[in-house]
Amino acid sequence: MTPGGGVESGTVFYGDHMAPSGTKPQVERKLRRVSEQLKALRDDLRVTEEHLAQLSDEEEDARIRALVSETPLAEKEHRKAARHAERLRSSRMKAIRKIADLEREQDDLLDRLTAST
Repeated sequence: MTPGGGVESGTVFYGDHMAPSGTKPQVERKLRRVSEQLKALRDDLRVTEEHLAQLSDEEEDARIRALVSETPLAEKEHRKAARHAERLRSSRMKAIRKIADLEREQDDLLDRLTAST
């Protein structure tokens, strides 16, 4: 509190006392947010991987059909399936990188939380 009785900017209340910004309550909020994001991303990744497994099978079938039939249409279907599978693989890798980033952020927040206790 300031001498005039006001609250200083950047100060939050924690229990019965004030603490500077970036302390336990803020870290806990950030930790909850990161945890929720991780859960959602992991769920999305699981669905993406299931879809990719199915799509990879379809891509392989299209590749074999293109080899056996040697028709332009079969080759076109194979290329289309391969592009779709590649986009999904790319999306999967982005999700994996984002999860790794969030896990690092979560570790940092947990370190900050334990350091403040």
